[in-house]
Amino acid sequence: MPHTPRALTFTTAFAATFLSVGAAAQTCEVRSGPQPLAVVELYTSEGCSSCPPADRWLSTLKARDKVLALSFHVNYWNHLGWRDPFATPETTARQYRLKEALGGKYVYTPQVVLNGRDHRSWNGQSASSLGGLPATTAPALRLSRQGDVVTAQIASAPASELAGYWAVLQDGLVSKVTRGENAGEDLRHDHVVSLYQPVAPWAGAQGSSTRLTLPAGSTQRVAFVVTNPGLTQPVQALVLQCPV
Repeated sequence: MPHTPRALTFTTAFAATFLSVGAAAQTCEVRSGPQPLAVVELYTSEGCSSCPPADRWLSTLKARDKVLALSFHVNYWNHLGWRDPFATPETTARQYRLKEALGGKYVYTPQVVLNGRDHRSWNGQSASSLGGLPATTAPALRLSRQGDVVTAQIASAPASELAGYWAVLQDGLVSKVTRGENAGEDLRHDHVVSLYQPVAPWAGAQGSSTRLTLPAGSTQRVAFVVTNPGLTQPVQALVLQCPV
């Protein structure tokens, strides 16, 4: 559940780092560096026959390549005979929100959105060819986890107002599809957004802090994306994966 933002300002520069301290209560953290990540959103469905190539492409994008890859499964193809087990109303609503922001006439799959813009030339692109978010508008960001609580701390920024969202990610998922357009296929997925949770806007000059509680013992990757107030244009992003 999102918490009410509180004032927070960082005066030191952030460099990417991981930290583990304390024998009884371990904390791990990651901090943003001078160059923000590229944010790649894929809108996909197991009921869509043209989606598996996009799913495979997304799996080639790794965190070490300075890319945050997010696979949002949508539910509007479920009527074709196969119910996508990873699709949620929340992830579907996000694509419709993006359609309005980008002035699109309709939603479609597979759709790739790079740094908040529709990106149709994804096929065959390497991670190195995907430029990151602009550094000039990106606030410093720190993610830390203690126990099952992940905290995002966002520094002050020149923007008048910012918002953001949590994304819990799962990798190595496999589905044996028995109906619909992909009947008979074994589909594999990485970067699947199993939880999408928006955070209410805050004043950019004040900074913010917000928390997410994970299921007990969870080892999933957790991302936080700082956006414009409409949640459609990312300005900073970071992903945290703590050791088991």
